[in-house]
Amino acid sequence: MTDSPAPDPGVPPTTARTGRVELTPAAEELLRRLTGTHGPVMFHQSGGCCDGSAPMCYPRGEFRVGAADVLLGHVAGDTPFWMSAAQFTYWSHTHLTVDVVPGRGSGFSLEAPEGVRFLLRSRLLTDEELRRLESEPPLPTGADEVA
Repeated sequence: MTDSPAPDPGVPPTTARTGRVELTPAAEELLRRLTGTHGPVMFHQSGGCCDGSAPMCYPRGEFRVGAADVLLGHVAGDTPFWMSAAQFTYWSHTHLTVDVVPGRGSGFSLEAPEGVRFLLRSRLLTDEELRRLESEPPLPTGADEVA
């Protein structure tokens, strides 16, 4: 991994938390290219059908998170990964890995013109990870962002 830019001061740090989301090396390389072209970015996982169930990558500041959206953590240093509260209900017991695969996803996500798409892979959290999560404060939400 390379050095990442300094964290965005408007984004709460999550480094002391149990990791909930990470990138594969291929996804990290694509993210590095996208940030080189578009500047700071963010991920949002909203759920729904079709491409709505894939993690979407947007230029930071061009997608407004909702008050109930949950900040799962940061990937590649300072890239926030948000998830809708409804999706978090289903995924709260899992560790997520963002990967990249060939094929076109949504036209709204930054990787679409590259002929690839981001994809989530998951595994159940271990009993130890679940115990640690129970002792941690709740994850920040979009409501905390505007507070």
